[in-house]
Amino acid sequence: MSDKLHVLSHPLVNARLSKLRQTSTTSKEFREGIRDVSFMLGIEASRELEEETFHGQTPIAPFVGTNIKPKIGFAPILRAGLGMTEALLDLFPSAPVYHLGIFREKVSLQPVEYYSKLPPTPPIDMCFLLDPLIATGGTACAAMNMILDWGVPVNRIKLLCVLGSQDGLKRVQAEFPGLEIWAAAVDPTLTDRGLISPGLGDTGDRLFNTLRDS
Repeated sequence: MSDKLHVLSHPLVNARLSKLRQTSTTSKEFREGIRDVSFMLGIEASRELEEETFHGQTPIAPFVGTNIKPKIGFAPILRAGLGMTEALLDLFPSAPVYHLGIFREKVSLQPVEYYSKLPPTPPIDMCFLLDPLIATGGTACAAMNMILDWGVPVNRIKLLCVLGSQDGLKRVQAEFPGLEIWAAAVDPTLTDRGLISPGLGDTGDRLFNTLRDS
């Protein structure tokens, strides 16, 4: 793993991930856990953002403050990426959100693009790509190519995920060596069906309570 991959190591993150892994966790609890972990990822991923100093005047006294200089936008991958979006908007309330619709075909495991809300040219300086689960890495790579084709360079993109497999993250790093990745945790095993083990299950279904009985 390269120095561009940052894995959070924090007791609060680990506690929430433990709850997320439990099959008894309700959809409400799962949404709250994803949101909490995403909030922590957002704080860590924005630690080195540039700041711009400004001088202001209040009725009481003059003051000096700071603003975040780059204009940041979010690109959540539908539908599971929606579970991360609210937490990031709490940190950056004015950030635009560009939804990307990509699903993984069940037999070939290849990503299929079906929706893009990217405008003709990027009005942002930095893009946070939101994908809670990186299994094979195919969906994340497809989304990365969409953003690069849009015109945002790789060094102005940050990929945030709650959980990734070792193989999936290695694939993303191999295709985009300059990409900065923030993950809450990494699991070692990827099954022959392209699923992370032990993993979190189907994140989208658990977020939106659409699990089907087996």
